[in-house]
Amino acid sequence: METGLGTVVVTGAAGQIGSVVRAGLRGEAERLVLLDRVGLARQSPTEEVRQLDLRDAEAVTAALEGADAVVHLGGVPDEAPLSDLLDGNVRGTHNVLEGARRQGVGRVVLASSNRLTGFYPVSTTVTPEMPPRPDGLYGVSKVAVEALGRLYADKFNLSVVCLRIGSFEDVPTERRHLATWLSPRDCLGFVRAALTASDINFAAVYAVSANKRRFWDIEAGAALGYTPVDDAEVFAPRIPPEGDAAEHDPQGGVYASPEYTLRYI
Repeated sequence: METGLGTVVVTGAAGQIGSVVRAGLRGEAERLVLLDRVGLARQSPTEEVRQLDLRDAEAVTAALEGADAVVHLGGVPDEAPLSDLLDGNVRGTHNVLEGARRQGVGRVVLASSNRLTGFYPVSTTVTPEMPPRPDGLYGVSKVAVEALGRLYADKFNLSVVCLRIGSFEDVPTERRHLATWLSPRDCLGFVRAALTASDINFAAVYAVSANKRRFWDIEAGAALGYTPVDDAEVFAPRIPPEGDAAEHDPQGGVYASPEYTLRYI
């Protein structure tokens, strides 16, 4: 894939991550098409905004016309009833992938999540090749998102990169973030690499900052072309102590607790 960004479509462009990606790519993409369920205003001549629901397959396909790449960030962002997650995350992702296939898009970047493997213990360094161990229904939906990406890569030769996003925050605010934090700067770096890396059929990468205490292997990200630079450890003195996790505790922390999911069942 050529390194020029050309026309990039961003779904979920009004969200936290979408806003950072929008600002970061605004001066790099020849044309930036921003999709969201809420209305957006153009902020530069290179931007085009469209209000649509990702569950509308035909609208999604039409929005991808002429696109060189898609950064798919839209969907349900946390634990929810399974029906909502299947509708918003799995069905929405399928519509994006199918639209990309039909429109001949060169690269699709899918927002996956670290919570796809949240039941591995904190003592384990997890690599993308290890089996999923989701910490809740949201994590299950991201397993399905990656499976769809793999299917479209294998069956239709669509180039797909799944970014397993860490705890995206301006700064870490809790103990778990010392391992899981993804800074805005590193987030944009991973997205750029996912858009421009060459010779990719399918890749899954943990998008996490260079945290001293991180749970996840970042070699796949380096192979993609990005090495994170920020480290949550510099914020450690500001974060109230909560007690260190035991070696067998799940990486998902509170997300792995029964109570976090039971309220949606």
